[in-house]
Amino acid sequence: MKITNFISKKSVALNVHPTTKHEAIDMLIDLLMTAGAIKDKEAVRRDILAREAQGSTGLSNGLATPHAQDNAIKKVSISILTVPEGVNFDSIDDKPARLLVLFAAPLNADANSMTEMGRLAVLLMDADFKEKLIRATSVDEVLKAIDEKEAERSRTETPEISENTKIIAVTACPTGISSSFMAREALKNCAQKLGMNIRVEVYGAAGVYHSLSAEEIKNADVVIVAASKKVPISRFDGKKMLQTAVGTAIRKPEQLFDRIKAGQAQVFHATEDDEPISSKIFKKIKSIFS
Repeated sequence: MKITNFISKKSVALNVHPTTKHEAIDMLIDLLMTAGAIKDKEAVRRDILAREAQGSTGLSNGLATPHAQDNAIKKVSISILTVPEGVNFDSIDDKPARLLVLFAAPLNADANSMTEMGRLAVLLMDADFKEKLIRATSVDEVLKAIDEKEAERSRTETPEISENTKIIAVTACPTGISSSFMAREALKNCAQKLGMNIRVEVYGAAGVYHSLSAEEIKNADVVIVAASKKVPISRFDGKKMLQTAVGTAIRKPEQLFDRIKAGQAQVFHATEDDEPISSKIFKKIKSIFS
């Protein structure tokens, strides 16, 4: 399924002029209401604002990616605003947001749809592509640009590198709709520029993507955990590790690699708190019957 299957022509508005972050969010929700994608505007608004309270989805260089996952949303959907002069979105670089993309999904959205929707967040990390969308003068031009960029990405995407990969990573954000995928992309791009190999596991809204194998973990020298929610890390016991927020991996991935080069990764020693709940339950059951 193509990314544009999740974008109705009614859910794109170009060259608009919201004056506040909340007004921009309302406009994004109204577009989905008009497209028939949501049934309760206030419920979706509350969900978006709750996510914003955990950390702004205003990223850097004019991009904001608010998102919501709620049963008030009928289907996986995307709405888009272009604001050429920008609007304050509490962005991490203090610059106004000029391209705003709302990712919305019901709680029971299927994994394939969530993955395809998340691909747009990854594509938006290309500055030239982002600017092309901001400059678009028609909805058809926006949809065509997304289709072309997705096709280009499919042609040039390289396979995962697993043999002799010395750096592995895990990314996770509170909702797992866009930031965790964007962090993976940023880490991969930075590693490629530095001539390094990396494998990145993603905790998304519909589950775990690109799971690390036991062999990959065994062979790795360093683990990067870029997560803004708790993820299971006991499997990395004895490995050198850097832990940071998911936003740092998106904004400043080079700093993480600089820290690795400087020998700042510390050996991680797992505790019971680092174990997945499923493992704790299994051990408890085993102790009862042993």
